[in-house]
Amino acid sequence: MWGMRKNPDGWSRTQTNAMHWLQRSGLKSARAWRLKMALREVYARAAASNNAELARADLKAWLSWARRCRLEPFKQLAKTISARADAVVRGMTDNRSNAFVEAMNGVLQQVKRAARGFRTAANFIAIAYLRMSKLKHLPSHPFAPAPAK
Repeated sequence: MWGMRKNPDGWSRTQTNAMHWLQRSGLKSARAWRLKMALREVYARAAASNNAELARADLKAWLSWARRCRLEPFKQLAKTISARADAVVRGMTDNRSNAFVEAMNGVLQQVKRAARGFRTAANFIAIAYLRMSKLKHLPSHPFAPAPAK
């Protein structure tokens, strides 16, 4: 189980042997792992080459395989990616991620937990702006004098 989650470069000898046995078996999990690794390879090639046509061709081949794989989650994934293929190819070649947005969402969730007891949405929004803005000129303590400009 842990070998399937890790990158093959980080496998121990035991995990390598287990994964080789798994790949020779006819289990659905082995097919799923091969599909996952193939999609990773498609993404890596697209990011390295920065060529939209190559990325589109590789993605089209992977989608064909995923549609025929007899694994419902991958069939659903293939349908979703096909519907948004142009955006997926752009994202693969631009090498962008949504990490910044996810980080902001995490901070907003912390603000929401801390904002319990505020009477209005305006107070929540004010606290969210204060936390998200990362102001550097504020005093370290609320009763400390502000630094002179």
